[in-house]
Amino acid sequence: MSQFEEEEEPTEEPLAEFQFYATPDAEVGVYANILSVWHTAYEFTLDFAATQPPQPADPENPDAGGVVPSRIVSRVKIPVTVVFDVIRALNENMTQYEEQFGEIQRPGEDEEASP
Repeated sequence: MSQFEEEEEPTEEPLAEFQFYATPDAEVGVYANILSVWHTAYEFTLDFAATQPPQPADPENPDAGGVVPSRIVSRVKIPVTVVFDVIRALNENMTQYEEQFGEIQRPGEDEEASP
């Protein structure tokens, strides 16, 4: 480099701060107790749903089993490139939750059950 050339310092872009907000009708949220996940080559779709009372699959045949209607209350589509960020955020928050409130128990699990 000659004495007349100045070394350019790399310029760093300022970090963007995301500010999340919800519209008034979305602030309350929606209840979901089941999740269905499916994908295409370009995106993952998360269908959050609320289950309805079970119905017989065939009312004429009691051995036919049943179906549980599940009404989708929210569908979220995310690009494939964001999936790891979603998993990481859920894992971090689940860890923080368990540190504060204790281990998450699935319905029907008994904390004091012996192995």
